[in-house]
Amino acid sequence: MVTGIKMVMQPVATAGVWRRFAMTLEMIKFEHSVFALPFALTGAALSWRASGYPVQGMAWKLLWIVVAMVGARSAAMAFNRVLDAGIDARNPRTSTRHIPAGLLSPRFAWAFIAASAALLILAAGMLNPLCLKLSPLALAVVMFYSWTKRFTSFSHLVLGFSLGIAPAAAWIAVSGRLDLPILWLTAAVTFWTAGFDIIYSCQDFDFDSRTGLFSIPAKLGIGRALVVARLLHVAMAVCLAALAVTLEMGQLAWYGIGVTVLLLAWEHRLVKAGDMSRVNAAFFTMNGWISMLFFAFWAADVLTGQGGY
Repeated sequence: MVTGIKMVMQPVATAGVWRRFAMTLEMIKFEHSVFALPFALTGAALSWRASGYPVQGMAWKLLWIVVAMVGARSAAMAFNRVLDAGIDARNPRTSTRHIPAGLLSPRFAWAFIAASAALLILAAGMLNPLCLKLSPLALAVVMFYSWTKRFTSFSHLVLGFSLGIAPAAAWIAVSGRLDLPILWLTAAVTFWTAGFDIIYSCQDFDFDSRTGLFSIPAKLGIGRALVVARLLHVAMAVCLAALAVTLEMGQLAWYGIGVTVLLLAWEHRLVKAGDMSRVNAAFFTMNGWISMLFFAFWAADVLTGQGGY
């Protein structure tokens, strides 16, 4: 009889763990890994072309790059949710998130953070010694963002840099070294992310202003904040052009830059100072397309051998 009870309790307990795990993935918006991952894969493709890394080994490299990206982002997002749980509970827009709503415990979230960080370190070790040495620094960078809104309006740029290191990390993962040209892509992703994060944070203008949290919209107002976002996205386009020139990319890469600029222009048409109703479309849909199409064009350029770097 006791054995039967144990057999019933074990599947129930296991189901509970998996349910909380699924809710954790929902909490960290796991599907939004699409924002940075294509740029990381672009960095890997560019490094492969520049370093002459054997084609036979690239599949495993790409697999561990994806695992490292998932681990780093998951740890950073879960850490952000734990650290901001009190703030989220006071904000009507975020009060239904899993931790403030009581759907997930901070203890479980911490366990998920530890597991995600371990996954990053494991993947880094499988890539090369330099990646392993730099993995604690990468974790520190992506987690540092969660504190910044408490003391600086430049938090958007810190978030941008957290995503911007992804292509540089992927370059290191393939070649085993950091070369200066890839830093143009790091800068581009930094400016891109900071720009769309400013747009997204316009939704919290009233709450941030009232509670003393730092953001560009709270500091400058929504209208001026949107201008700053546009300027950051112009800076992104300049950095992408500089990267294309430095690496002597071919025509397809330039088409990718053109598509990126057009989508960014459309993104800014969706959001106006007096109308935030389409922020989600601008933030989620447009930026997902930007990252995926940019990677598609640049990967095609690399694979067809159009460039000359």
